[in-house]
Amino acid sequence: MRIRVRLFAIQRELAGTREVPLDLPDGATIADAWNALVGLHPALAPGRASVRFARNGAYADETTAISDGDEVAMIPPVSGGDPDHGRILEIRSEPFGDAILTELAARLATPEDGAVVGFLGRTRVSPGTPAPGQEAEAELHSGRSVEALEYEAHEAMAIDILHAIADEVAVRFGVDRIAIVHRTGEVPLGDVSVAIVAVSPHRDAAFDAARYAIDETKARAPIWKAERFEDGHVWIGEPARTGPTAGPEEAA
Repeated sequence: MRIRVRLFAIQRELAGTREVPLDLPDGATIADAWNALVGLHPALAPGRASVRFARNGAYADETTAISDGDEVAMIPPVSGGDPDHGRILEIRSEPFGDAILTELAARLATPEDGAVVGFLGRTRVSPGTPAPGQEAEAELHSGRSVEALEYEAHEAMAIDILHAIADEVAVRFGVDRIAIVHRTGEVPLGDVSVAIVAVSPHRDAAFDAARYAIDETKARAPIWKAERFEDGHVWIGEPARTGPTAGPEEAA
């Protein structure tokens, strides 16, 4: 059988390609696909501990069987439309500024809503935590200021995960109207890279929903960022979390 492997961020750079077709025997698993990929691109091997996998747009374990025609995405460490049942979940390549909070609130809020909570994530000059395998590159830029960020996404999978996060927000906090909008491409220093808006009749629920939405987006959505310096860049992030954080009833 033949499958298509998609590579992102640091993996794409190491392999020098975004896609790799693989011919595998019937009954092969995602682990077999990884091993075959590393056979073609050995530079990917050291990153295995921090890689997560997705099959046809959904997170999957390495033991998952694959079939002819499947798409397998190798997910390196992550840094994420029109209203759909009170949701605005978008990946945008074009810039947006602070005014997006007003735009999103106007599209979501109803006369019953007494609270609108907005969050903006902006690029900052101080560097973040390098992704596993990027420590040496980060050391080369130690003490230097970040000049811009560049974001890359597995867009179809990211939107699916944003929908899952919105579902969780509705169940956990009773907030049905929420927006999560994330940039891709280069974002200059001080510009907005992500916007969250939660609207609710009551402020506590809106605050909790907005905080949960940004935390889960950062931890789970296949959106990667590189910090750009004058003479290079460093990929930032942690291994992706493949499911939601435990709720109060689960943690008890």
